[in-house]
Amino acid sequence: MNRRNRLLTLLAAVVLLTGVAVGATLRAADRADERDRPRAGGPAVTSGRVTLDAPGRSVFRNMAWGPHRDEIASVPDTDLTGPRTASGVRCLRFHSAAGTGVCLQSVRDGLRDTYRAVVLDARLRALRRYDLAGIPSRARVSPDGRAAAWTVFVSGDSYAGTAFSTRTSILDTRSGALDRDLETYRFLLDDRPHRAADLNVWGVTFADATHFYATVATAGKTYLARGDRTDRTLRALHENVECPSLSPDGTRIAYKKRVQGASPDAPWRLYVLDLRTLRETATAERRNIDDQAVWRDGRTLVYSLPGAFGSDLWTVPADGSGAARRLMTAALAPAFG
Repeated sequence: MNRRNRLLTLLAAVVLLTGVAVGATLRAADRADERDRPRAGGPAVTSGRVTLDAPGRSVFRNMAWGPHRDEIASVPDTDLTGPRTASGVRCLRFHSAAGTGVCLQSVRDGLRDTYRAVVLDARLRALRRYDLAGIPSRARVSPDGRAAAWTVFVSGDSYAGTAFSTRTSILDTRSGALDRDLETYRFLLDDRPHRAADLNVWGVTFADATHFYATVATAGKTYLARGDRTDRTLRALHENVECPSLSPDGTRIAYKKRVQGASPDAPWRLYVLDLRTLRETATAERRNIDDQAVWRDGRTLVYSLPGAFGSDLWTVPADGSGAARRLMTAALAPAFG
């Protein structure tokens, strides 16, 4: 290739790369414009003061299109469909209890997104920050606010398939001590230590700052496991349990259960497990649930389903009675006072 042809080839490459960069910039701008553009029919959202310990108010991730999308917002418990107050703090995953919050965020680093966990106080001020190894998936705070947990995908992006790996961490929110990977805990299956390279742990739900429940997967099966941070153990209790959520009285677990005959892309139904008898109860929600449900009180579950704004919150009785109904439009990750 002569000098003239080399120069023409170089010029063509520069033009091509410039076009790719401009296209990526324009697509990013379009996405930002779409996020900031209010959509007709959405809930009213305004900026204001949001705290995690305000009596009579619920907090959640606002999903309404507009300048406050993904911000932690609040509404009165007595008017969940009413106007929202948005905080300015954006989270991809969120949970709070006892005035402590955990917010999993996306952070732009040049041309790529990185992720971090931020521990928040009751006024949504950042207390601690931790880099995350993958894409945020689940977050929970213990009832007393003294521990927080998060799960990230470190490969793949869905629990529905088999090609994924997770990393779950638990943090002491007072001391800052961090168990970075619960897979290092001793896993007991049928009361015997079980070691396997394919072990995955996700979806922590706390009884207190020391004791918790989580999903453990190995050899193509999932188990509800009881965890102990002092002993650093995970003990299998029941098979076919994913994304558990402990009831306020500590006696029941709401969870996703894979059911026979369902589509591989939509395999889960919402069930409740009695921890004393290990009896399972199917809720009246018959659609696929890919969420870690929240107990609004001792009788009622709240969970997300796809909606016009990305996600809506639905509710159903925990005892199998009644029917599912929409609770909030354009909302995700609720925490009830």
